[in-house]
Amino acid sequence: MRKDIRYSCYPFMREKGSLVDYEIRTDSLTTRVGAILPMLNTDEACKDVYEDLQVIQPLCYHLNGSVRGKLAISEEDLQWLSSRYDYYVEEVGEVIKQFLLPQGSEVGSLLHICRSEAKKSYRALHKVSEERDVPEILFDYLGLLANVFFVMAVYSNQKHEVKEIPFISKSYPTKKKRKEEIR
Repeated sequence: MRKDIRYSCYPFMREKGSLVDYEIRTDSLTTRVGAILPMLNTDEACKDVYEDLQVIQPLCYHLNGSVRGKLAISEEDLQWLSSRYDYYVEEVGEVIKQFLLPQGSEVGSLLHICRSEAKKSYRALHKVSEERDVPEILFDYLGLLANVFFVMAVYSNQKHEVKEIPFISKSYPTKKKRKEEIR
């Protein structure tokens, strides 16, 4: 291997364990969030999403280093993210009580990609946890983050007047509503 730094894209790339895969996944997540920000910079309808993503993006990089290095996700970070989840859930209403196709406005679609990236990061973190101890708060944060991206996507679609499309699975049966729920 060459010693010149220009030939190295990441110093841990040749490690055998799963940690480097997790770090690459969270790097991808951070990059995806960054790709949305310019679109929202002048979008008054989604100013709150823009402001929240500005907080979330560096936290994604903190997720990245929190296994190899010092834990950089705090209980305050988790509580803040939880409050943002509650905000968007209240804004979008009942539409999120069904499975929705990941589509919509350009911003909404990119937020769905971020949701998927957060889930991939969670799965990569699980693989790391099979090899070493991982703080539980990282799982909590990533799981919640995926859900925040989902409700942000639906919210962004609503703000851009894009109708959600429910997905009806042919693989899994739908639950029948109880009589009390039908009324």
